[in-house]
Amino acid sequence: MSDLKTSFAGLELKNPVIVSSCGRTSIPANNKKLEEAGAGAIVLKSLFEENIVSQAAQINQGGVHTEELDYMQGYMRSAMLQEYVNLIKESKSLCSIPIIASINCFSNGEWKDFAKVIEEAGADALELNVMGIRTAVDYKDGEFEEKHVEILKAIKACVKIPVIMKLGSNVTNPASLVSKLKIAGADAVVLFNRFYQTNIDIEKMQYTTANVFTTPADLATPLRWTGIISAAVKNVDIAVSGGVHSGEDVVKAILAGASAVEVCSAIYSNGNEWIGKAKETVADWQSRHGYASVKEYCGKMNAADSKNEEKLERTQFLKYFEQYM
Repeated sequence: MSDLKTSFAGLELKNPVIVSSCGRTSIPANNKKLEEAGAGAIVLKSLFEENIVSQAAQINQGGVHTEELDYMQGYMRSAMLQEYVNLIKESKSLCSIPIIASINCFSNGEWKDFAKVIEEAGADALELNVMGIRTAVDYKDGEFEEKHVEILKAIKACVKIPVIMKLGSNVTNPASLVSKLKIAGADAVVLFNRFYQTNIDIEKMQYTTANVFTTPADLATPLRWTGIISAAVKNVDIAVSGGVHSGEDVVKAILAGASAVEVCSAIYSNGNEWIGKAKETVADWQSRHGYASVKEYCGKMNAADSKNEEKLERTQFLKYFEQYM
């Protein structure tokens, strides 16, 4: 029988399917159901720095006294953190698979203290999402990437649990950044985070939310960079996120060099039973191709092979369309 076990960020998983941070993972009972459906691990709904900052700003608009404002902001932070601690503890009490906490942050801030509390609550690992778009015309090249390293170092200095960095696809050179993060102590990386999608209602002339869910076409970017990075940066665990909509997509991610995938949209669209079907597809593929375990073919098609490197690093595709010219 095919063995679907894999290792990610030092965690032993029953299979490569990790449920990524989303609304469903904010409820302990849901997490138990996801485990029963076959998930290998669960990333809890993120604790958002943006939410804390925005709520503090709303309080400030009330014109309260500075000391009172500080007290209210402190109380709000404590309340949100306590809710998150409860989510971790209750999920851990119900589930036997790894429970990964998640912080969505964009500054150094007080995440060191939050990380300590999260570790004490029993989280098996911590995923950091350093989200942001740099739009200032006086932006210094590499500043955003360096922020990732600074935040990681600060967190690693105060916790012992594995720390996972989930990157956006807008960094200048993902391979270079992953290398720096590995040196700074990252236990794994996730490629890539999904940005808020914008659209315009041309009748109301208002910005609206575009597609919330990913599509299979979104797999191309993380697949490319996983194939490149897994060959260029040794001994770093990678999870593919974005565009994984079938068991075949899980196999593709592993062949490119990922040891796991993070899935959200496919589960929202198809229900928890998607997990079991994806696992069956992976197991069947392994059996048909003579692989006894995930480890045997992880990275088999990454850029370490010059033939694959040429395909992964290609930016011009004119020759593929010559027949239409």
